[in-house]
Amino acid sequence: MTTTKPLAGVGVLVTRPAHQANALCEAIENLGGSAIRFPVLQIDDVDDTSLLNQQIDSLDSYDIAIFISPNAVKKAVNLIQARKKWPNNVKIAAVGKTSAKALDSLGLIADIFPSRRFNSEALLSLEEMQDVSGKNIIIFRGEGGRELLAETLKSRGARVEYAECYKRSKPKADVSALLKHWARGEINIIITTSNEGLHNLYDMVGQLGRQWLIKTPMIVISGRGADLALQLGFKQRPIVSSQASDEAIVNALIEWQSLQKQ
Repeated sequence: MTTTKPLAGVGVLVTRPAHQANALCEAIENLGGSAIRFPVLQIDDVDDTSLLNQQIDSLDSYDIAIFISPNAVKKAVNLIQARKKWPNNVKIAAVGKTSAKALDSLGLIADIFPSRRFNSEALLSLEEMQDVSGKNIIIFRGEGGRELLAETLKSRGARVEYAECYKRSKPKADVSALLKHWARGEINIIITTSNEGLHNLYDMVGQLGRQWLIKTPMIVISGRGADLALQLGFKQRPIVSSQASDEAIVNALIEWQSLQKQ
């Protein structure tokens, strides 16, 4: 007796950066789904690393180093390990479990990270991030981004500095294959994992693609992402995954698909 896989026949548009999409796509396909890859963010090195190298050289002057994302881990830690060993006096904080895992893969252990809800708000709610008055904190991140983390830590008396170790850009892509998938009814649901990525997707598909885009169900990883989708004209509020992890996103997909069968 054969058992139908939970995502059988489901076409999922995966918009993660190319180097971060493999595990999620494989999980979807192992459950019977079809993963359609269309990266909407490109992760590049910063143009000038002179300031970043200065910050790395003085890393032992900080009390806490925060890594915003797996990309921040990969870009920064590779540079750090090429120049010096991690200072024992600097505690390591990660915004999410995937960032903590990325640190572990490079031989570093995150001392501080949320066990539930992986975002800046969750990190800020932890006990270790409350009494930071007088502490020096460095935040490894991409160019630009939300200011909530730094602003809140500063309001608690910390001295905060950004170390921008990568930049995000909108990829140049031929959307014709993607539009053909939509025209053939092969895209049933979309996954987007950042607001910047959603903006890029909206721009990249063009006027024709938007007619399909705004009618397609979507999974996002934050309430802010769901709000943005409605502002862009999506016909239904996206599903918000409980976490940003592959496992949580796949679970959200399975739950969505089970509702379609009812």
